[in-house]
Amino acid sequence: MRVTEIYESIQGEGFLTGTPSVFLRAAGCNLRCWFCDTPFASWYPEGEDLAIEEILQRMGQYDCRHAVLTGGEPMLFAELIPICEGLRAAGRHITIETAGTLYLPLACDLMSISPKLSNSTPDEQLAARWRIRHEHARHVPEVIRRLIAEHEYQFKFVIGQRVDCDEVHRYLDDFPEIRRARVQLMPLGIDVDELDRIGAWLEDYCRQHGFHFCPRRQIEWFGLRRGT
Repeated sequence: MRVTEIYESIQGEGFLTGTPSVFLRAAGCNLRCWFCDTPFASWYPEGEDLAIEEILQRMGQYDCRHAVLTGGEPMLFAELIPICEGLRAAGRHITIETAGTLYLPLACDLMSISPKLSNSTPDEQLAARWRIRHEHARHVPEVIRRLIAEHEYQFKFVIGQRVDCDEVHRYLDDFPEIRRARVQLMPLGIDVDELDRIGAWLEDYCRQHGFHFCPRRQIEWFGLRRGT
């Protein structure tokens, strides 16, 4: 499996924000969000090919009960199945960060799903070829339904404008089985000023409409850098 990085940090997003965790970042993604904050794992994937045993050994060096498998898109790799088995055997709580477009039968304590709205699609000038592929692949309803039927979950939607909130409501109308208490709206941005600007109105919107507001604490704590 190609791995970009393995590191210890603090979970900065979602219901487990503030939790010390060991992170495994897979190298590779089937989507190309224009606002991706880890292009070294998606647009231009970097990393080294590691055996499953080596991955588990490196993750085991960190004294964290929680493990987060992220990317890129970790569900691209079938190796994730034995990795999750190894982490479960070691008593780790497993979170998987995914766009919800791919399925694997694996052990997971929290399926953290970040569906990609239309605001994620790259424009023609940025990546004409990937624009078509991304738009075709970003929404796979049957995978979403299978993931939420088999796992505890949370949903995180990236919001840049109020029109994105309208799209979230349309999305949820198509999935009445998604518990609204598990839905979070997260401001789009990679610096504190931009997150604060959007968060200023988004947090209030969440209170009004029964969603959780999801700040990106890792940006506030560490800035945009690897290993965080």
